[in-house]
Order: sequence, then C-alpha cells, then structure tokens
Amino acid sequence: MNVLILEDEIYLAQKVAARLQDDGYHTTHFASIQDINFDVDYKTILLSTNLSGDYEKIIKRYSNSIVILLVTYVSEATVSKPIRAGAADYVLKPFMMDELIRKIKHYEEFNKIKKENTKINNYLDFIFSDITTTDNIPTKLPFLIETNEQKIADKIVFQVAKKFEKQIEFISLKEYTKTDFLEAKDKLLYLYDFHCLKQALKKSILNSIENHCAIICSNEQEDVPFKKITMMRENKISTLDSILTVNDYVKQITLNFQSKYPDTELSKRLGISRKSLWEKRKKFGIEKKKA
Repeated sequence: MNVLILEDEIYLAQKVAARLQDDGYHTTHFASIQDINFDVDYKTILLSTNLSGDYEKIIKRYSNSIVILLVTYVSEATVSKPIRAGAADYVLKPFMMDELIRKIKHYEEFNKIKKENTKINNYLDFIFSDITTTDNIPTKLPFLIETNEQKIADKIVFQVAKKFEKQIEFISLKEYTKTDFLEAKDKLLYLYDFHCLKQALKKSILNSIENHCAIICSNEQEDVPFKKITMMRENKISTLDSILTVNDYVKQITLNFQSKYPDTELSKRLGISRKSLWEKRKKFGIEKKKA
C-alpha cells in the first residue's frame, strides 16, 4: 500500500513514515508540493496544510485515494475547503500516531466496502434488468406478493429494503421450522415458498409477523389480513410443479425466443422444420417478430 506524506516538518514526517512502514506500508515523503510526480499513484495521501501550493489540485488528481489532512489549526482554508474538494478527513497536530493509523485503516475498510456495494448493486441491476415491477408497492409492512416469477418478488424486496434502509433476512418456508421472528426485529423478513405450507401453518405465520417488517412471496392466490399485490410474468415458460404439453411448450418457446433467434435456428432448437414452425405460429396466432 503506497502512502504519500506531504509534510515540511521533517521529524514528524520521519516518525509517521517509520510507524507506517512498521505496519507494512510503503511510504514516500516530500516536503514540497512542487516535488510530487503526479504520474505515480498513491492509495493514501497525508497532506499538511502548512505547505504552500494548490491543495485542490492534489485532491482532485488523487480523487480515488484517501486524503487525510494534517492541520495545525481548523479553519475554512485548512479543513472545510479541502474536505469539500474531496479530502476524507483531518487530524489536528500534535496527534497520536495510533489515531492517524486508525483513520487510515478506517477509510481503507470504508473504500473496500464501498467498492463491494457498487459491485453488488451493479450485479443486482443486471439480473433484474428484465424484470418490470409496479409503482404501487405498499408502503406499509407486512404485505404479500403473488407471482409466478420469484425474481419479481426478489426485486421488490430489494427495492423495499433500500427504501427503508433494512438488512434482508431470507427465510425459506419450504422446510419451515419454528422461527422466533423477534430475533430479526430490525431486519426486513423475506418469507418465500409460502405456498408450500399447510393452511394451519400459514395462519400461524401470518399471526406471528403481523407487527413485523416482512414481505411474503407465494405463487398461489392467498387470503391474508393485510395488503397484497399480484404480479405475473407474461409468457413464462413454466410454473412451479407443472408440466407443459408439447404444443404449450412450442408456443412458449416461440413467444419467448423468436425475437432472439431467426426461424432457422429456432426451429432447429425445437427439433422441428421451419415449415412446421410456421404452421405452429399460424395455429397459435403468434405474430412473427424479427430477430
């Protein structure tokens, strides 16, 4: 981990460098802003505001780095303005070395979590890109989602969790054992596979979560004492525990994939001729869509 120390107090700079090196960091020290080689990247910048020069140039160049100000006194020029420009934090001289190290490690962990969150959010946007939800999501919890597509419920749950700033507790009810929902009182409970339960157990769970932040998912119509939304995905190839007839299978495959494959490829994958595919499309009243 490269750390750039910009400090004109040589003894202080040497003391900071020695401690950082003991902790496994590689350090570079300059006593003047003019000495910096901006072609070199640094993960952390320790910037003394006693130095003369353009702080904002440094902060903007290293916008993806951790910039911690080393200040003699707190003012608009030494703290407020640099932080608005993108500096992460400051320490007031004289400072304890442990406090400086703590701040560096804190922001290292913060940046790591920030990158992970960005990666996860990008992945969620990707996997939910083909799912359209409703704007009329209930604002009061709990509520139930009736759907033939699990991903629809998943997307709604993540939207609600983000809105209420809640951590999600995933609970499958397929192999349900009694759970104390009070243990997750600060989380958003996501209870899925609700349709797998017997009626008596459904009633028991509904009573248990009455005053909890919870969302239930079922692929069947349910009678519940609170709000529910029904969202079905059109042209879904199959539903849970169901077997399609050959004609239904051909129909669903044609509806879902005719915009992705030309007739030659689609008929090949279905194991039928192009003429047969044309006849099936005419029989089912499917309008041909170009790939």
